[in-house]
Amino acid sequence: MSVRMPEADSAVLARRAAIVKALRTIVPGEGVIATEREMKPFESDGLTAYRQTPLVVVLPETTRQVSEVLAYCHGEGIKVVPRGAGTSLSGGALPLEDGVLLGMAKFNRIKEIDFDNRIAVVEPGVTNLAVSNAVAHAGFYYAPDPSSQIACTIGGNVAENSGGVHCLKYGMTTNNVLGCELVLMNGEVLRLGGKHLDAEGYDLLGLITGSEGLLGVVTEVTVRILQKAESARAVLVGFPSSEDAGACVSAIIAAGIIPGGMEMMDKPAIHAVEEFVHAGYPLDVEALLIVELDGPVAEVDHLIARVEAIAKACRSTTCRVSQSEDERLLFWAGRKAAFPAVGRISPDYFCMDGTIPRAALPRVLAEMKEMSARYGLRVANVFHAGDGNLHPLILYDSNKDGEVEKAENFGAEILKLCVAVGGVLTGEHGVGVEKRDLMPVMFSEIDLNAQQRVKCAFDEKGLLNPGKVFPVLHRCAELGRMHISGGKLPFPDIPRF
Repeated sequence: MSVRMPEADSAVLARRAAIVKALRTIVPGEGVIATEREMKPFESDGLTAYRQTPLVVVLPETTRQVSEVLAYCHGEGIKVVPRGAGTSLSGGALPLEDGVLLGMAKFNRIKEIDFDNRIAVVEPGVTNLAVSNAVAHAGFYYAPDPSSQIACTIGGNVAENSGGVHCLKYGMTTNNVLGCELVLMNGEVLRLGGKHLDAEGYDLLGLITGSEGLLGVVTEVTVRILQKAESARAVLVGFPSSEDAGACVSAIIAAGIIPGGMEMMDKPAIHAVEEFVHAGYPLDVEALLIVELDGPVAEVDHLIARVEAIAKACRSTTCRVSQSEDERLLFWAGRKAAFPAVGRISPDYFCMDGTIPRAALPRVLAEMKEMSARYGLRVANVFHAGDGNLHPLILYDSNKDGEVEKAENFGAEILKLCVAVGGVLTGEHGVGVEKRDLMPVMFSEIDLNAQQRVKCAFDEKGLLNPGKVFPVLHRCAELGRMHISGGKLPFPDIPRF
């Protein structure tokens, strides 16, 4: 849905002009975008069903500029929405008509690569894939690899705690970030963690990772880089049903095997991907698993044999093992192109994101099939099967009356099912505005109030990315204010600048 800017009276226009003028003093040149036409590219993130033109867009280049912009907005009571590459699929970067959109795309430098300590220091606008490319010549890589890694940025990965196809074995963003520089809403600059393995004191780094831009704006990130395994091979396994594939996922983990990655696609997704990438996927199966084993050559060979035996016991009908590095990468190229591939077979789709216990996969897949028939909407399943992170793609046409609402209701029912079987509302896309009103399904009012108190500790005026995550907002005073500004910092071990 598109939300147009309302007709503004003279007082509103005068205030907006004053804000634009002040921001241009802080970020000169082309760093401030204020015309409606030029702001169009910023009106939505990856959740394109929702759009809003921001009040103004500012594109800082230095931490000092970010600090000054936030301090100005804090003093004037102006809302701020941080934005990275805009690939968020939950509306986390959806602008506000009365708020400043703070774009971090110009923070795109890799500042340091330290192979001895196995870290890289990067700015938040560096893309995920660029980190791996920068260290590949030395046999290293950055483990978290979302499907959007060619475009999504490290800052956005931190905001959403992104995962990817290899998060099963090597962890999410939170397991691969060692430090960050953070600017609070009042302009204060904090540094959390660093090159060392664990920071002392409270785990504020863990708190920031996955905080969806509600607590501060990240201006620098120290990430862990890993050495590539001696050998890595992928196995394509086809099944006569999604339930059989789900059972195989559980059986592999139950056998004590932790693959480097384990992904699943159902028939609609398989056909869309094969037509798009030509990865050699079998077209006569209902579900497909990609299982990657990595490590020493002897270990990989042994584990592949075990996986093949488990798959056969779970009624697999096809099994193909990659015979070269190029073939392995081709298997993954298909999976990583699943979202654009599905975009070729439907005018629109919602990409859902819920996480369930692996053992619940057969039940959830069966119930989603029943929902699909009931709502009259197709669904293509592409997800990180190893850690139970589902990404059902609900196909719809926004030009048909009522289909957006049907797709939203279908998605909400899937997420409620995830919680009902012991899972959670999100795995890596965040809550944003998409799942905001479903938070009470998973959390009590006491839980939500406790979470908002943390928000108040970092942003006592509630100006940073408001309207996201929490279905009901409270003033900090109503919750019992606690905050970290004005000399009342309860975390004395945080370096301040």
